[in-house]
This record gives sequence, structure tokens and C-alpha cells, in this order.
Amino acid sequence: MTMHAQHSRISVVIPARNEAANLRHVLPELPSFVYEVILVDGHSTDDTIATARQQLPTIRVIEQVGKGKGDALRAGFAAATGDIIVMLDADGSADPHEIARFVEVLQAGNDFAKGSRYMKGGGSSDLTVLRSAGNYALSWLVNILYGTHYSDLCYGYNAFWKHCLDYVKIDSDGFEVETLINIRAQLAGLRIAEVPSFEHSRIYGESNLHVWRDGWRVLKTILREWKSSNRKVVVSEPGRLSPSRESVG
Repeated sequence: MTMHAQHSRISVVIPARNEAANLRHVLPELPSFVYEVILVDGHSTDDTIATARQQLPTIRVIEQVGKGKGDALRAGFAAATGDIIVMLDADGSADPHEIARFVEVLQAGNDFAKGSRYMKGGGSSDLTVLRSAGNYALSWLVNILYGTHYSDLCYGYNAFWKHCLDYVKIDSDGFEVETLINIRAQLAGLRIAEVPSFEHSRIYGESNLHVWRDGWRVLKTILREWKSSNRKVVVSEPGRLSPSRESVG
């Protein structure tokens, strides 16, 4: 491990709404090397905040003002003080033990570590046939339009160096936020590496994701960004990072 790697501070941002039952299982599994954990509470009506503080007394809690996952992540990113930011779902679908894998990929020289359920070593016990087909079609469209080689577009387990936020503006409020980030990271010329990840079924409760509604929002995001990228350069600051479409197995 390099000296730079040893001193990298890792912030984990967890958006949550009524996830008290799941946080009891997720928070204790976070690696000890994590520098800070930020819970963005989306107007929960259960004891999400109390449970989070009970399980992890050092957790930072931000009460979301707006609505939606994108809005929650934006608030969490703004509050993060670490060098590396990890996006982690509160429902138990993302394995906290995989954080080390994402961090390793970033420390190897990449800017953005993008989780993939379709790479060797990844998988899912939660994807339905409909969701998988939709994800495949949307991934194919993004790859055609933007010249990417993404194997998994609509997956929320990602990590990146905080400096990426200087290049990628996040102005989306819903579940389409992951797609927005993936597209703008490519347009910004960030060095992106896919990381195999296994998605588990949520432990308790029902997902707030609606396949048709949120799929349509993802599609509109893809087309809107394509139209916008043909009108102007999304990131025009000097010293842009060189693009890479590397996949890490």
C-alpha cells in the first residue's frame, strides 16, 4: 500500500428513508478503516435516525430538505470531508465488505470506481428479468451514444475521489442519478473502472424503485444529456483528466 493510500480518508454516504430495520444489519458491517459515515435521512417516519446513532455513535446525520435519492446523495456529497466518497444503499443490498475492493481500484490510479453486477465475480439475487432487460437496453444505448463500455448502467454502488465533484455536476433528484453520474463522468474525461459487485436482496421492507416510472426517467436523462453534450462541452475547465474505459475484474 502506498503512502497516499494509507492516508486516504474514506467517507461513506448512505441515503435512507424508513430503513431502521436494515441499518441494524448494515452499519455494524462497515469496515473499520472508514473515516466517516454520513446518513442522509429522507423524512423517515420510523426510528431510522435513532437506530443509526445507536448502531454507530460517530455517524453524521443530515436531515434531507428535498426529496429523492439524487437530492439525498447531493446533500451527502456536499457534507463529506474524506478524500474518497463511497455511495452505499441502506437496505442491505450492497455489501459493505466490498468497499475495500472499490478503494483499491481508486488507489490504483482510477478516478471513478463503478460497480457492476454483470462482471465475473459480480451478480445479483434481486434483479428481475424485467429490470435486467431494461438495464441491458439502457446500458447499450449509453454505450452507443457516449462511446462507453459499461456492463451495468443502473447500479448505485460506486466510489470516487472527491475531486471528481469539481468535474461532474449532480442536479438530478431521483433514481436516475446513477445514470447521470456515469454519463457525466465519461463526458468529463474521468478515468473510470468497473468493479465486480454482488447485489443482495433488501433485508426488510419494499424498494421505492418503480421499474417503469424510473426507467422512463433514466431514458429521458440519457437523451437529455446527449442533446446537451452536442450543444456544449459539459466540462470545459483546463487540465481535464484523460478518459479511460478500463474494466477491472
